[in-house]
Amino acid sequence: MTPRLTVGTLYERMKEPLELEQLGPAIGLDREITSPEASSPGLVLAGYINRFPYQRIQVLGETEISYLQALDVDQRTKYLEQFFGFPIPCAFITKGLEPPAPLMALAERAGVAVLRTRLKTAEFYRLIKPYLADQFAPTTTLHGSLADVYGVGVFFTGKSGIGKSECVLDLVERGHRLVADDLVFASRRGNDVLIGKGHELQRHFMEIRGVGLLDIPAIFGIHAVRQQKRIEVVVVLEEWDGQAHVDRTGLDVQTINILGVEVPRLTVHLNPGKNITVIAEVIAMNHLLRYYRGYDSATAFNERLIGQMRRNADVQRYLQEDEE
Repeated sequence: MTPRLTVGTLYERMKEPLELEQLGPAIGLDREITSPEASSPGLVLAGYINRFPYQRIQVLGETEISYLQALDVDQRTKYLEQFFGFPIPCAFITKGLEPPAPLMALAERAGVAVLRTRLKTAEFYRLIKPYLADQFAPTTTLHGSLADVYGVGVFFTGKSGIGKSECVLDLVERGHRLVADDLVFASRRGNDVLIGKGHELQRHFMEIRGVGLLDIPAIFGIHAVRQQKRIEVVVVLEEWDGQAHVDRTGLDVQTINILGVEVPRLTVHLNPGKNITVIAEVIAMNHLLRYYRGYDSATAFNERLIGQMRRNADVQRYLQEDEE
């Protein structure tokens, strides 16, 4: 469930990045923002109120302010009354412009917060849209550890005590980066991108059984961690029982659905002597070859094998048809 986002929360969190100030009294900060979009009022300021997306954050740029200033007082009041008659969450004024009368009085009467930014309208949109998209992105919680291995986000999962944290710790020691351990918050961006990050309190701490909690940046340096990473491969760690079915070629590519996104899924069975860290590095490099360079080792080997079988069959057929 998406957490409730209020105008006050947005104001506090984005006050510095957006260079915000609240005009007039501190009202309307408890209003809920229910849409991840921000837009200008458009034709509403000209009296056309059909199809007005009032649920969105409303942005008044130089075009809207200059248009309002060009109207006579009666027309301006009429259109602004219509505008603030809708339950809009809040209104932003860009470029540090002064709001024309009676905008502030009508906003106060409607209980709508008016926030001003010194940023240009395009720059304001560029900064606020990613924030809103992040706040309203579908999210879920995953049990496992996420690491950046050669630039590939590898998520390790498996039953408790299987060795997920130990594997990621070994990867960090080899120069890779920790994103989150034990608890990973995944959110979907767009249609096919999953972003994983850790909880703010436990981020970049790892629990190693028998050792305790480890502060990874303090031990290995700040370069050993990153705040978030796209989840590109899921590695399931399982104990080897001698009877499990194992794909020997890699032709049967499996996926797992997380928040509607299909992510490649590999199962690695653990037994004494197996170097899971090196295997994790190879998984990441193989993913880079397959998805970024279009080269699939399993498919290439299969095509080579089929080609050799065809050549052998052609030679055999030729010998059988030779009657001399």
